[in-house]
Amino acid sequence: MSLDRDALISGELLVEGQLAAASNATLRCTIDDERCVYKPMSGERGLWDFPTHTLGRREVATFALSEALDWGVVPETVWRPDGPFGPGMCQRWIDGDADLVDLVRPDDVPQGWHTVLRAHDEYGERVYVVHADLIDLQRMALFDVIANNADRKGGHIVRDRAGRVWGIDHGVTFAEEEKLRTVLWGWAGLQIPEDLAAELASLEALMSDGLDDALGPWLSPGEIQATRARMRDVIQGRAFPYPSEGWPAIPWPVF
Repeated sequence: MSLDRDALISGELLVEGQLAAASNATLRCTIDDERCVYKPMSGERGLWDFPTHTLGRREVATFALSEALDWGVVPETVWRPDGPFGPGMCQRWIDGDADLVDLVRPDDVPQGWHTVLRAHDEYGERVYVVHADLIDLQRMALFDVIANNADRKGGHIVRDRAGRVWGIDHGVTFAEEEKLRTVLWGWAGLQIPEDLAAELASLEALMSDGLDDALGPWLSPGEIQATRARMRDVIQGRAFPYPSEGWPAIPWPVF
């Protein structure tokens, strides 16, 4: 059984270990024998372009936005007022594979996948960064535009055992200035497909009623206003954006 909200907020956290590759303190834990991720505020590394001790709150904000849109992009994420290392974010663990973004040789690009970066490896051989062509990834790409996600790496996209696609690791989101960095550029400049365009009605409804309630506990008024402006741009543009010329388009490392 998956952890519910109450368990994530107040259940007893037992720490299994730390995810060494994470740039901030990221602890894999269990609550009632179910796994979760706990990121204490005390373990956040200071960033020059984000206010101190706000990254975990931004992760909760992405879940709130995902739920308000009924897009189901982000696993259940809560703010824990306490924990082994103090207050912080707690998120349901997704058991799956980060297999929808890959690094391949030019001749090995899977049929129908999009190439978003051409580079050379340490031996001087050509390699491509590619991603699958799925509506779930298109929805995630639009979600990242709205949330202004500055760090959508390939490893932050997980397909669970049932085939559902989730986005994780949303600490550097919702900046007022444009910071979108993502590996999901395969549809840049293309019109949003009809099936997905129909879902933009949820953006219009949320802009006029509910956005402040969803994001107000976690973000500043200026960040919420900037989010509303990005939603308006998506609605009016009806197309996937191109990368900005004033900001690196792809996060590093890519995975």
